[in-house]
Amino acid sequence: MTNTTAKPAKRKGRKNWELFFVALPFMIMVIMFSYVPLAGWIISFFEYKAGRPLFDCTYVGLKYFKLFLTDRNVGRVLTNTLIFSGIGYLLSPLPMLFAMGLNEIYCSRFKKFAQTMTTLPHFISMVIVYALAFAMFSNDGVINSVLRSIGASKQIDWLTNKKIVYIFQTCISQWKGLGWSAIIYIAAIAGIEQEQYEAAAIDGAGRFRQALHITLPGLMPTFLVLFLLSVANFMSTGFQQYFIFQNSMVANKIEVLDLYIYKQGLKLFDYSYSTAIGIIKSIISIVLLFFANYLARKVRGTNIF
Repeated sequence: MTNTTAKPAKRKGRKNWELFFVALPFMIMVIMFSYVPLAGWIISFFEYKAGRPLFDCTYVGLKYFKLFLTDRNVGRVLTNTLIFSGIGYLLSPLPMLFAMGLNEIYCSRFKKFAQTMTTLPHFISMVIVYALAFAMFSNDGVINSVLRSIGASKQIDWLTNKKIVYIFQTCISQWKGLGWSAIIYIAAIAGIEQEQYEAAAIDGAGRFRQALHITLPGLMPTFLVLFLLSVANFMSTGFQQYFIFQNSMVANKIEVLDLYIYKQGLKLFDYSYSTAIGIIKSIISIVLLFFANYLARKVRGTNIF
């Protein structure tokens, strides 16, 4: 008598090995670029100087971790980081609301055009974004030129005004990432059963009520998962945008933690201190990630990882 379960089991095992080898190159890349560099954390415990063998440098223990707690610039940098992150979290529902708005557009051509035009800025280099912003918002830019032409007595140099730097930089980042962030919500809307909309229409619900009572609840699980996962990046506001847009007038307001690490390591050549700050930032991110997982278990009843 032949064993009919042996062949399916063998076929399943072969398929699992095939999937493993497909994923193997990506696993190797993650290990090489995300885990192997962690060995460099050891320099935070030494008075490291570039070009000298590590163990010829003076061992200083937790000196640079203690320096982080007494560095007078850290408070300012963390304040900027927390403000930018806080504003970003307050605006986190915007991609979901934008996706809901796109879903309500009847004209398919205009819907595709709007989605394309709002997604396109994500692929534009930040250098190009700065060039566009300079052409539009500098003292001699388009906006101030228009204001002067209509006789306005006061113009604003948006790029050097430290009073509006938080709002201005947030607007730049939202313009660049809104359409791209909305894609996952657009996909989630496509997964909502159409029968719910048909039943609501039969019951007399209009487009607004359908969006409020069907689309919005259908998107909330996706929003909660993305929101909780983003908690781990609370200390990571990014580097490129603030590096490019910084100038002497707004330097104190725009310098975030990632930019401060860059300056300490690659401009002041204080590799040990910048590494120590990076370690502290990573530890905080890991703690926040586990907190988000715990919160998800309490709110949704399931873990996010």
